[in-house]
Amino acid sequence: MSLKRFLVLLPLLAALCAGAQKSEDIASYINQYKEMAMQEMVRTGVPASIKLAQGIHETMAGKSDLVLKSNNHFGIKCKTAWTGDKVYHDDDARGECFRSYSCSADSYADHSNFLKGSARYAFLFQLDPTDYKGWAFGLKKAGYATNVKYSHIIIKLVEDYNLNQYTLLALGKVAPQEEILTGNPVRPAQGDNTLAGGPAVIAPFNSVEEDVKSLPKITYPAGEFSINNTKVVYVPAGTALFAVAQQYDVSLRRLMDFNDLKREDVLVKGQLLFLQRKRKVGASEKHIVQPGESLYDICQAEGLRFESLLEYNHLGEREAPAPGEALYLQEKAPGKPRLASEVNVVAMQQLPATPEQTEAAPARPTTQVGNAAFTHTVQTKETLYSIARKYNITVEQLKDWNKLTGYELKIGQELVIYKN
Repeated sequence: MSLKRFLVLLPLLAALCAGAQKSEDIASYINQYKEMAMQEMVRTGVPASIKLAQGIHETMAGKSDLVLKSNNHFGIKCKTAWTGDKVYHDDDARGECFRSYSCSADSYADHSNFLKGSARYAFLFQLDPTDYKGWAFGLKKAGYATNVKYSHIIIKLVEDYNLNQYTLLALGKVAPQEEILTGNPVRPAQGDNTLAGGPAVIAPFNSVEEDVKSLPKITYPAGEFSINNTKVVYVPAGTALFAVAQQYDVSLRRLMDFNDLKREDVLVKGQLLFLQRKRKVGASEKHIVQPGESLYDICQAEGLRFESLLEYNHLGEREAPAPGEALYLQEKAPGKPRLASEVNVVAMQQLPATPEQTEAAPARPTTQVGNAAFTHTVQTKETLYSIARKYNITVEQLKDWNKLTGYELKIGQELVIYKN
């Protein structure tokens, strides 16, 4: 290769490497701050997807000079009302005054308070929190940023990195084990259309039972194929069901019926969609439950009707079998499988206390009080959201069971948790 040609290619290679590094930085940023974003959403209503997207953009995924020297994740300037610490940074003008924080959590909280407490942004809180496009355009309209492309940058980050799932998690509309791991977006790359023939890959999901384990990555054939002698396709998150129905000449009502879907216009996560009614009998004799797998996931993976799986295994539709249990797919099981809730309670009782837990509350955090309920003692830094996620329940359930009107908790407070 000639020196001249090499010099031409060198900037292109550098750009490709920089792009890959940026994607890794974004994934790292999301995994580090997603819990903080969801907690702030529960507290103030600012969508977690928007907060994460703004944080990624404003801090260059945690690498900007401003965030490194001030923990300022959202580019908020001092303004006249600010009495806290300050740093000076070149932005629209040289040496502008920016707010400085002792930690990232303070920046996340101040960003929420800044939006919630300003009349300029009040209209945003009337929007559906899952309407990330409305929020993105609304922030630009209200004057949050001067960049004319700001709204489109925020929307692209939300869509490329599945950020709306964290809004859904905070709302309790998606179970914690259904979270798509950051850094494995199922949204097809630009120019790739899975329905038109591109490869489809399921991203692994977080497991509630085993934090370090996840479902294996599975690659499905492009377009239409067969599971248990039934026609099926794999479609990515964000796909409109109506588009799938039109492409494969199936009525929308039938498509939803075949796949046990209700009132769902756009898929929250990538999944298999059957184009025919699933079978009453599985192709295999048994299915071993994987960490993070729901009964619905198993039915889709095996091409088996939901009611058949329940009947064969003596299960209720809201019961979750524990990972490692064998579910029968062709005939009735001799007995009911162990449930995840039973295994979780036993495991939590056996867990040793961490030094932080021991210092905060010497008493054990979880105490069995009956077959259907147990108590949880609130520890340092715990929130309603983190406790709900720990036990695979919703924030609203936790509030209802304990007759809570707000989101504030006290260290040592006991909460009742009900499980099947």
